[in-house]
Amino acid sequence: MRQIVLDTETTGLEPSEGHRIIEVGAIELLNRRLTGRRFHQYLNPDREIDAAAVEIHGITNAMLEDKPRFADVAAQFLEFIEGAELLIHNAPFDIGFLNAELARAMSGGCALPVTVVEDYCTVQDTLKLARTLHPGQKNNLDALCRRYNIDNSQRVVHGALLDAEILADVYLAMTGGQTALFAEETATVEAVAGEGLSYEGGAPLVIAPSAEELAAHEAYLEMLDKKSNGRCLWRLLG
Repeated sequence: MRQIVLDTETTGLEPSEGHRIIEVGAIELLNRRLTGRRFHQYLNPDREIDAAAVEIHGITNAMLEDKPRFADVAAQFLEFIEGAELLIHNAPFDIGFLNAELARAMSGGCALPVTVVEDYCTVQDTLKLARTLHPGQKNNLDALCRRYNIDNSQRVVHGALLDAEILADVYLAMTGGQTALFAEETATVEAVAGEGLSYEGGAPLVIAPSAEELAAHEAYLEMLDKKSNGRCLWRLLG
C-alpha cells in the first residue's frame, strides 16, 4: 500500500476568505515503511499572512517573495500523490485548502487532471482515528507524541514537512507500533550477521524459533492487537 503523509501551512484559517497555502510537506510510505521520497515546497500566496498564523508557523511574507505560486507546482504535486492514500491530521482543513488552490489554478488557465484531491486519492483523517482510539483525550499532534513516546523536540513552531514526518511516526505507532518492531528486526539481523554464521551450497540455512520465542511472538502480537483495537496487520493478514 502506498500512503502519503501530508501537512500544509497557510496564511489563515479560511480558504473561503481568500487565505492561501504557503507550505506543503508530504512524505511517502510504502507498505508502512518510509521510502525517503518527499514533496516539499514553500509558496508565494500573493497576500498578507495573518499575524496569528505567523506566530504558529513562523513563516513571513518576506521569506516567500521568491517562491513559486501553487499553480507553478500543482502538476508536480498531483503526480506525487496520485493513487495514494493521504494521511492528514484534521484532513478537512488541509483538503479544503488544497481543493481551493486547485480550483484557483485551473481558473487561472492551469491545465490539471482533477479539480478536487479526492478524485485523485483516498483520504484518512488521522485525527478522527486518534479520537476513535483515545476518546475523551487530547489528540493533537503534541499530545499523541507524548502518548506514544515520539520525540518532537524540534517542533518549536509548526512546519509542514516536520509535522508530516512526526505524523508518520504517530500513525505507525497508533496502528500497531510497527516502527519500533522494524528497528528491532534490523538490530537482530545485524547481530546475527556479526556472529559470522555462514553455509556453503545446498538449501538455505533455516533457524527454527524455540517454543519460548514463539510464545513471546504471540504475546507481542496480542499486545499490538489490543493497542490498535484489532487493527494489527499481522492478525489481519495471518
